[in-house]
Amino acid sequence: MSNILTVSFFVSLFAGMIRLATPILLPALGQLYTQRAGILNLGVEGTMLMGAISGFSTACATNNLWIGLLGGILGGTLFSLIMAWLSVTMRANQVIAGIGMNILASGLAAYIYRLIFGIRALPAKITSFQALNIPLLSKIPILGPILFQHNILVYLTFLLVPFTWFVLEKTTFGLKIKAVGEHPRAADSKGISVGKIRYAAVLIGGAYAGAGGAFMTIAYLNTFTESVIGGFGYIAVSVVIFARFKPFNSMFGAMLFGLASALQMRLQAQGVNIPSQLLLMLPYIMTIVALIFASKKAEFPSAYTQPYSRMER
Repeated sequence: MSNILTVSFFVSLFAGMIRLATPILLPALGQLYTQRAGILNLGVEGTMLMGAISGFSTACATNNLWIGLLGGILGGTLFSLIMAWLSVTMRANQVIAGIGMNILASGLAAYIYRLIFGIRALPAKITSFQALNIPLLSKIPILGPILFQHNILVYLTFLLVPFTWFVLEKTTFGLKIKAVGEHPRAADSKGISVGKIRYAAVLIGGAYAGAGGAFMTIAYLNTFTESVIGGFGYIAVSVVIFARFKPFNSMFGAMLFGLASALQMRLQAQGVNIPSQLLLMLPYIMTIVALIFASKKAEFPSAYTQPYSRMER
């Protein structure tokens, strides 16, 4: 307890919370577009995995982390195109389609990695994004290390929160997304293409998830493994429901789950006499508990998970 109840422990804990909230917040913001349009994409985990391998392999090939990030975004977008086709065009069951996407991604990502890097004793590595200390602010005691000593992708992710709010709440495109999610037939009668809006929403969600996956390999870790996402995609989906489909609430939800992940890491590092398996369960237990209480009060879009066809009444 003497090692835990210290300023340095809590500074490290909350700084880790900010870092670990980032790969949850990015796909969660993307899912705000997707789920508000009425599409439940449970394939976020797989989309992040494809973004992770796309971003990592692109960064290795070009020796440029920014191009690697674009590769991750493109990989996530292209992979989510399959989900859009299944849920919008084919009108498949969205839960089954999402689970199938995750299974596909787990095998496809491993195949791509072995195809590019081969089977090796040690995994391929790159130099990841380094911390960018904000002048003056990073020197503030306690708050400086927690908030202002992260890599640039962390800052950009949190800047996306007000941007996402503005797009969804103050633009015509955002209003169309909400109209399609609430009452697609009424939106269709006003000349809004339900299919195009839903395709766009799923692809935007895929781009955000791809960026989140790329963050894990080129900004948080410096390598790729098949378990690199570690359930963050599922947590991101739950964060959207927990946040009641609001961007700023999603930020606080992501930070809450990031805190749970950071806490279990810090406690293990301190050698706390708790089985490591129980500590690893902490973020997922919190996810289940949060969903139990939050899902009862969440106001889902009226057409949530419901396929739309002009031919049906």
